[in-house]
This record gives sequence, structure tokens and C-alpha cells, in this order.
Amino acid sequence: MATLANVEHRNQEATCYVGNLDPSVTEDLLVELFTQIGRVNSVHMPKDKLTGLHSGYGFIEFLDVNDADYAIQIMSMVKLYTRPLRVSKSSLDKKSGSGSLDVGANLFIGNLDPADVDEKLLYDTFSAFGTIIRPPKIMRDDMTNQSKGFGFVSFDSFEASDTAIECMHNQYLCNRQITVQYAFKKGTTSGEGDMVAEGGRSPGGMPERHGSRAERMLAAANPHREFLSTKTGLSGTGVQKVPNTMFATSAPPALGARNPLNASIPIPMPPPLPPGALPPPPMPPAPVSCESGCIYQ
Repeated sequence: MATLANVEHRNQEATCYVGNLDPSVTEDLLVELFTQIGRVNSVHMPKDKLTGLHSGYGFIEFLDVNDADYAIQIMSMVKLYTRPLRVSKSSLDKKSGSGSLDVGANLFIGNLDPADVDEKLLYDTFSAFGTIIRPPKIMRDDMTNQSKGFGFVSFDSFEASDTAIECMHNQYLCNRQITVQYAFKKGTTSGEGDMVAEGGRSPGGMPERHGSRAERMLAAANPHREFLSTKTGLSGTGVQKVPNTMFATSAPPALGARNPLNASIPIPMPPPLPPGALPPPPMPPAPVSCESGCIYQ
């Protein structure tokens, strides 16, 4: 679709990077898929000169910048050949892009249901608390691709990660009570399977987690944060969303119990019957239509 000469002159703001592509994906398939979003100007998938196979990523150039932003919102984490797509603006790089927003607000999510929880569900759940700077990662078995039951989510601010921990720790996700806490610094692994940095240990020899006071001070002084928070994130908007705190924590309240969402509003009870009065007769069941007419069941 796109020659090397055209790649150099493409509109970077209207171009999306699409990663984690299956080897079976072709340029024609990407054109057909992203044409559902907007008008596609060109598609380029870098390929190996010897084997002719693509490198697992490509670039989609739209005619309109708004279509590129919309594609990031719609197509991020959508599975193509069982692989969740990673879609972001191609103009982002390590110096001025999402890499500069990695302030250390990285969370470990444990006790995930291997069958029902995937990367998209993690993204849909945790993006309610703030901008996620990279696709959530669920650790999987190399041979079977089966989830190991834990993963990682990275935010652009500690305010978002703190809120996610407060709202989601010990909550239920797909009938499992998950654990949400700051991840160990990246490098080696702890006994829990979480990530620990090589040399990332406290003076007492214990593994050091993200979220330290030093990281928070550096995050507050990040010169790229204010500018990029309006342009980056998987949603492409960078808008901090209102946290969703309406997750079940226990069985439904008994009749007469106080409303858990607002303790000051009690659930109303039916008025007591006067002395000697009989209770009203039960209401008849609703009629059910059928071919021979309406009958009661």
C-alpha cells in the first residue's frame, strides 16, 4: 500500500501505530478492518528483506486526524487472531511520547480468572480511573498462551493509581476477589511472581515497590506530563474519567437494611396492617399471550 518514499511524507498526526499483529495479518486485512473507522490513505507494514514476513506491527494513515483518534478509541485491545491490538499515535516516541509518562504508577493485579479476564477487560475496568499509558499486560504461559492469573496496569499519574487501588483492591472481577497493589520494580521476580528490579531493593534487603515518595516527587516535576496528558493514553484523549466505585463487595442487603450506596437513605418497609385487618389478596399473574389466546399460568 505505501512505498518508503510515501512513508517519509505521511501525516504523523493522522497515522496510527498498530502493534502485536499476528503473522497471518496482511496489509489488505488492515485496510479492510480500519476502513470501518474512516478513510484510509495508506498502510505500511515493515517486512524482513530475507523472509518477507512482517515484523508484527504496521502503520495506518488516515485522511483525517479525527479518524485516527477515533480508531485509537475503538480498536485498542480488540482481538485479531486471538491477539489484542495495540493502537496508538505513531508520532509518539520515547522522548516525547508515552514513555515520558511512565512515572512509576505501575500496578500489580493478582488472582485474575484465567478463563474470563483478558487484556481488554483489564483496560475497560481500570481506564475508568485515569489514563493508561500502555496496554495492560497479562502474564501468559509461553507454550499454551494461558493466563497465569496476574497482570500489570500502568497509569500516567499516582493520583489515578492510588484511586484504582482504593476502589478495586479486594473487589470481585469475574467472580474472583482480585488484589491490586503497586508492582515491584522491574527486573527479577519475587516469590509472588511479581516484578522486582535488579538492585531494586530497600536498604533492609526487601524488594522495593513502585509508588515511593521519590517517584512521586519526580512525577510531580515531570515536564512532559501537562502537555502530553491531553494527547496520549489508549483512549487518545487523556481525559481523567470519574472512577467507577459501584462494584459489589458482598451479598445484596437484607430487607430493611440501609442502602450501601447512601447510608442515610433507608430502604422503605411496607406499612403495618391495622389490628384485625386481613392482608390483601395476592395479585394474579400477568397474562401470557399464545396462539389460542391469553391464558394464566
